[in-house]
Amino acid sequence: MSVKINTLEFENVKRIKAVQLAPAKNGLTVIGGDNRQGKTSVLDAIAWALGGEKFRPSSPKREGSVTEPHLKVTLDNGIIVERSGKNGALKVIDPAGNKGGQTLLNSFVEQLALDLPKFLNSTGKEKADTLLKIIGVGDKLYQLERAEKTTYDRRTEVGRIADQKAKFAKELPVYTGVPAQPVSAAELIQSQQEIMAFNAENLRKRQQRDYYKSQLEVAETALKQAQERYDAALNNFKLADMDEPEDKSTEELERNIAEIDEINKKVRANLDRERAEQEAEDLRDQYNELTHQIESLRQERRELLEGADLPLEGLSVENGELIYKGQKWDCMSGAEQLIVGASIVRKLNPDCGFVLLDKLEQLDSKTLEEFGKWLESENLQAITTRVSKGDECSVIIEDGISVENNNKFTTKQWTAGSF
Repeated sequence: MSVKINTLEFENVKRIKAVQLAPAKNGLTVIGGDNRQGKTSVLDAIAWALGGEKFRPSSPKREGSVTEPHLKVTLDNGIIVERSGKNGALKVIDPAGNKGGQTLLNSFVEQLALDLPKFLNSTGKEKADTLLKIIGVGDKLYQLERAEKTTYDRRTEVGRIADQKAKFAKELPVYTGVPAQPVSAAELIQSQQEIMAFNAENLRKRQQRDYYKSQLEVAETALKQAQERYDAALNNFKLADMDEPEDKSTEELERNIAEIDEINKKVRANLDRERAEQEAEDLRDQYNELTHQIESLRQERRELLEGADLPLEGLSVENGELIYKGQKWDCMSGAEQLIVGASIVRKLNPDCGFVLLDKLEQLDSKTLEEFGKWLESENLQAITTRVSKGDECSVIIEDGISVENNNKFTTKQWTAGSF
């Protein structure tokens, strides 16, 4: 059972002359009054009484008082806490009459409960860290979020490059009627050289034929003197003239060699386009795989938080920020912020059944009522201050003294609701 405050009795603390108060066991207790009357001093006195030296005011004694401060808080677990004198000497007595000290109080009094605005005014990361520390999944969650961010950034870069590659591929020309691979000039030149060697052999044969012809002409002029030479030369000529060589043309090869640079330029352009298209497709596949990884990381993060013992339904952490009912902190209503803060503080120490809140005058009556209903539904006690003397105030502080609120409607009841 969480511990709550039954009664308060303070004298000569900061602006307080004499204050007595019995807060509502569940729900909202509003301490009202004008400025500089001692409202905040009541909360400071509670914090000092229960929280110890860490919360001791720098000047605890009321100005002009000849009597040292005296603080007395009675808790519903039967423990009585008193601080007296200049240094606030502590006395803690349990229901059996045994004495205790600050260590006993620390076991059931949560430090942030004595200063809830410290949590409310902390940074978004500090709020999230507090929650994650409570539920014990902070390290794992941050690892998942870092992995998700790294993967998301990589996917963004891959998508950008894929778009660039696809755009580059579309801008490249496409040529038809050219080989799939660049043409080799060496192969064409080799073919040309083979033809030239073939033609050279033909030239040799022609030269041989011409030689035999000249011999024939000589033999004809000396036919009578060298009939035998004539007959032999004639026979040789006939044999040589039977195999007339036919030259091959190198015109097409010469034209191909001349055009090879242009052909290869077109071939390379086609290959560049195909390569760019393939790279774009590969990057798209990589982008889709990264998208799948991101979804897996997000699902793992959701399952991690769903399996955690969260202090409030609808409360979560996304990208290092508290989220409640789908809203970030700055988009929550005033009542929702108070509910989230009180829930987290209670989770920090479930044995502490109260929270202190200063300066709630910025909240309208509807927000106060919502917060009060939620406190009642959760069996929580909140002691707050507000610059007001309206009917929402449980007690009024005037010049450091607590007085009954004559404007308060005694029939006013806040029905517990679900928030």
